[in-house]
Amino acid sequence: MLRDFRLQPADIPDFQPQHLEASERDFLKSEIRALLRERDAVLVAHYYVDSEIQDLALDTGGCVADSLEMARFGRDNDAETLVVSGVRFMGETAKILSPDKRVLMPTLEAQCSLDLGCPPDAFADFCSENGDRTVVVYANTSAEVKALSDWVVTSSVGTKVVRHLASQGKKVLWAPDQHLGHYIQSTTGADMLLWRGACVVHEEFKHNALLEMKQVYPYAGVLVHPESPAAVIEMADAVGSTSQIIKSAGELPQDMFIVATDRGLFHMLRKRYPGKRFVEAPTAGDGAMCKSCAHCPWMAMNELGALRDSLLSMGNEVFVDPEIGERAMAPLQRMLDFPVN
Repeated sequence: MLRDFRLQPADIPDFQPQHLEASERDFLKSEIRALLRERDAVLVAHYYVDSEIQDLALDTGGCVADSLEMARFGRDNDAETLVVSGVRFMGETAKILSPDKRVLMPTLEAQCSLDLGCPPDAFADFCSENGDRTVVVYANTSAEVKALSDWVVTSSVGTKVVRHLASQGKKVLWAPDQHLGHYIQSTTGADMLLWRGACVVHEEFKHNALLEMKQVYPYAGVLVHPESPAAVIEMADAVGSTSQIIKSAGELPQDMFIVATDRGLFHMLRKRYPGKRFVEAPTAGDGAMCKSCAHCPWMAMNELGALRDSLLSMGNEVFVDPEIGERAMAPLQRMLDFPVN
């Protein structure tokens, strides 16, 4: 039986962001703007990072998006240097799509629990033991794991790709997020063998506490990322990726939403829909009312000071072995070429 690869509490960093006064933040942002121009660099940021870095990316001609769109934007942008504010696999994906560009990150210590919970050697053994299955991996994986796969998918296209494979009679080996895998399996009816990994943020959302919160806010809509447990997903008015959650918040009629994803997304939700109210879905705790801690500690490592220092020194550069990058590009390209409509 495949062992449980979910991270334990001791594996998760207790990161506390540095407190900065407003004047210090303004000075750092001014330096970053100047350095981006001097270095012919563009800033691409994930929805989960610090709100000021998100705004800085948009203000300087960069982008704020999910991991694949970040990489796609960087590939299509004319800048010689990409500065990726997110976690390590996002920098790797940007490098795979843009092998001739320099890719920097504020810190290379920003990891992902799904990536860490899918060691390439163990995954290679799992694939060898199940060679009759088509290997589909989530984008939240290392370049080495992507290179072992047939398809790389994001949460926005995973269901459609697996449904397509199932229609061809193919059995699927899925990694690494077991909750997202279970959601896709239940939606498509596909024959799927699931790796036992999970996101440390989304797995903490609690069904019973969400029920209690719905009693307090009975008219609120519920928006859920599919990396969440099945019982939480069942309560959702809309299930989807970060970009799909943003879209659903605008399309649904409710003026208040309980949101089960990293609270970094709230900045963009509130900017897009200032007339609507967004509250965090509860995580572990006594009923979890107002005790949600739904923020990735690795995403929190993306700080203004670290971003400035990376640009100043041109350090924290992301490298991907060219042979591994070429192999990883093939399953990524299948997804890029897949018709999503």
